[in-house]
Parts: sequence; structure tokens; C-alpha cells
Amino acid sequence: NLGTPLTLYKPTIIAADDITPSQFLSLDRQYLQGMVLAQTGRTSHTLILARSFGIPVLSGIELEALQQLDDKDVFIDAQFGVLVTEPSDDVRHYFAVAMQLEEKNRIRQLKMADLPAVTRDGRCLAIGANIGTAQEAPAAFTHGAEGVGLFRTEMLFMDRDKAPDEQEQFEAYQQVLMNADNHPVIFRTMDIGGDKELKCLDLPSEMNPFLGYRAIRISLNRPDIFKVQLRALLRASAFGDIHIMYPMIASVEEVKQANDMLSECKTELAAEGKDFNKDIKVGIMIEVPAAAVISPILAKYVDFFSIGTNDLCQYTLAVDRMNEAIGSLYQPLHPGVLRLIKHVIDASHEQGKFTGMCGELASDPVATMILLGLGLDEFSMTASSIPLIKNILRSVSKAECEEVANKALTMDTAEEITEYAKSVLAEKGLL
Repeated sequence: NLGTPLTLYKPTIIAADDITPSQFLSLDRQYLQGMVLAQTGRTSHTLILARSFGIPVLSGIELEALQQLDDKDVFIDAQFGVLVTEPSDDVRHYFAVAMQLEEKNRIRQLKMADLPAVTRDGRCLAIGANIGTAQEAPAAFTHGAEGVGLFRTEMLFMDRDKAPDEQEQFEAYQQVLMNADNHPVIFRTMDIGGDKELKCLDLPSEMNPFLGYRAIRISLNRPDIFKVQLRALLRASAFGDIHIMYPMIASVEEVKQANDMLSECKTELAAEGKDFNKDIKVGIMIEVPAAAVISPILAKYVDFFSIGTNDLCQYTLAVDRMNEAIGSLYQPLHPGVLRLIKHVIDASHEQGKFTGMCGELASDPVATMILLGLGLDEFSMTASSIPLIKNILRSVSKAECEEVANKALTMDTAEEITEYAKSVLAEKGLL
């Protein structure tokens, strides 16, 4: 593990046992060319952050092997899981050509990024970006985002000894809105715990942190922190199109408690004569299986759902998404997961609400046609993935995607579904 913050003086690939999200954010990304990690799973928040900054990451490599990389020339290809040490001239040439081709493809996709995600039969999809800092917003819109489907507010709390006060948070959220240039922004309230630790809260060590004291559970237990954040978000809502989203909801009681605190904050701000959007929209993350199952009930208390497939998969399949040893069991296209997603979408539509997805599955081209066919209203993802997903959506019809989704739901295994979805995309020249 990294200790004190590293100072990088030249292009560097970091090799480590693991890196926390706050450690990653403290790195000098001017020289950070990539990371090779022993423990980080493919949906860890560190890896998700790295993707948002365009930093390639290889994971699941034994620590003993990492120790042999010190001070050596290394090339990595995160897409194909390749690591080369002391590369020959031929290998260097191969990587140079590959990087040139990737850059040409990126430029080609960016030229079409502003085109709307409208299917061939006229279905218009909302496309959002997942970001954690105001500085990421401009790049997200350059890549074709039409809003921010997930702003990770916990990044504001990381790597500091004291939680930010209301004014600091208000100014930070206001800056996000300014950078978002009038586009809608969904702010997820503080989602900490699991693999995201905060020095300023001094959280206890737990045997199973992903199943423990985290996210909305901390917020409801700490109104002194939660209400400060809600007040800051409400004040910022006077300056742009803000939606508020609660993470890791598992029951109606949690939604009611959170909404009661939000109402208290509205009453306080009104008494203080401060402006805010009185009709601000409120949604929840669907990432706990219980929430997915009772989504028809939860839909009565919120304006929208956003499916967090990273946690929904790990909880539904009982697979620690950080554990590389069982990584093959982490299957977002598992029939059980797809059925839960369909149930959630149907529940929201029956009550006139919308469902988005901000989990990593939203950026997986293999899943795009299936998700559209299931009725997903919004796709939100890392900015760099947006052009490809929008291109797929523009190249298909909603009707044919419904056929693909219905057929996928008849299949028995994630492998069958994956191969079928790939074959459909390949037939269309989209993969």
C-alpha cells in the first residue's frame, strides 16, 4: 500500500498492492501513465476513478511479481490485460502504432459525440456522465454527455481531517453547475464505507465493510453531517438543475427518514430567507436486492431510480467485487441480475417515473441493446465511454432491442447471454 503521497518527476507506472480512491486523487496525474495493482477488482472505485481520468489499470497481478517491476521500463495494455517489461524495439513500435490508432479512433468518435442518442425508430435516450470533481465536467460534455447522471459528492470529503462545512460544499456544488453549463446534475449524497474510507469520520474497522456501516446508513445516523450536505445542495439548486440521490437504500423507512431531513432543511432555509428549488427532484440508487424487489413500493416515495449495477451484482450474486480470486463469478449479465433490472424499470414506468443506470454496465457495449430493450431511460458512464455507447444507440431500433432483450431473458446463463449479445453486435458491425 502507498504511504505518504508520492511525488512523480517523470512518466511513471505505479505498481502497488492496492491504492485507495483518496490516495489515487492525491497522485500527480501529470506524470501518472498507468497503474498495476495486486488487489483492486475491476469495479473498485479506484479503478473507476482511474478510467474517468484516462489512466489505464491492470489488476490481479501477484504482489511478488509487482516487486520485480521497480525501476524497469514497462508497457501495459489494460484493454487486453497485457504487461511487458523491458520491451524490445519491435514491442515499442507495436505499442506506438496501437496508440496512434486508438487516438485516431478517439478523434473520429468525438466528431460525432454531440449527435443525440436517438434510435432508428425515434426513441431518445438520456446520456449522462459519472464524475467526482467539477473539473471533470467540461471533458464529459466534450465527449457527448447531456448531463451528469452521477456526481460522487464523497470525493469532496476525502483525504482531509475535517468534513467540509456548508459554505465550502455549497461553493463546490455551485462550481459543478457552472462547469455543467445548465445541464442537469444528479448529486449522490455522501457514499462512503466499503472501499472508500474517510479520515474525517474515523470509521470503525469492519469484517464486512460492504455490508456494514456505510452510505445512507452513516448519513441517517449523523444528521449533523447529512443535513449540512442537504442544505448545501438545496442552496446550490437555486443556480441550476439539481437532482438529489440517496445511495444504498434498502427500505421505505430509510427513504422517509432522508426525505424528512430534507424537509427540515427546506424549512430552515425558507426561515432564513435563502433561495432554493422547492420542487427539487429526489431519487435513490437501486443497488441492494431488497430495494430492487420492493421497487414498486419505493417508486411511490421518489421521482426516479438509478441502478448501481456494481453493488447490485455483488450483493445479488454474493460475489465480492474487489476479490480477483472470484472475479469470474461477477457477472452483470447474469439472468438473475437482468430480471431485477427489468423489474425495477417496469416498476418505475408503471408509476410514471424514470430509471437510469450509473453502474459500470451502462458503459458496456455488449449490454447496450439489452438495456435499451429492457426499457432503460438513461445511461450514465465514464466520459470516454459515451461516444461508443451513443453510436450503438443511434445504430439500432428500440423494437429490435426489445426482441434481443426478450430472447436474452429466456437464456440460462450469463455466458449464453453475453455470446448472444456479442453476436448481434458483430452482425451489425458494431463490435
